[in-house]
Amino acid sequence: MKFILVAVLASVAAAAPQGYSAPAPPRYDSVEIAIVRDDRVIEDDGRYNFDFETANGIVVSEHGAPGVEGAISSAGSFSYTAPDGTPVSLQFVADENGFQPQGAHLPVAPEFPHPIPQFVLDQIAFAAQEDARRPQEPSGRYGAP
Repeated sequence: MKFILVAVLASVAAAAPQGYSAPAPPRYDSVEIAIVRDDRVIEDDGRYNFDFETANGIVVSEHGAPGVEGAISSAGSFSYTAPDGTPVSLQFVADENGFQPQGAHLPVAPEFPHPIPQFVLDQIAFAAQEDARRPQEPSGRYGAP
């Protein structure tokens, strides 16, 4: 029995890592990009401002302050060059009305009121005619079963 206990302890000790080794190499090739500017200001009252720029042309700027009911209201911009060479620039405001981005690359909703197709107008008219022909029924019809 003592021999089995000693054998188990010896096996555990042999399986334990021995010393420290170099960290494993990264799983992918990465290119490090230098940060050429990094300015940050954080005030005690909650206001902040930061600007940074990288060597590959990424530029970020943001400022903010406490807003309505303790939320932070902020505004800023960022720009970079897309992989296909297209310059991308976005300005934004984030406040009690939500996040409001603006940029030439963002999709734009059609102007409202947009034209309503004729088949939709025909369906609305048909539904109105049906409602006019149908006698009014008591609302108790939709009661619990």
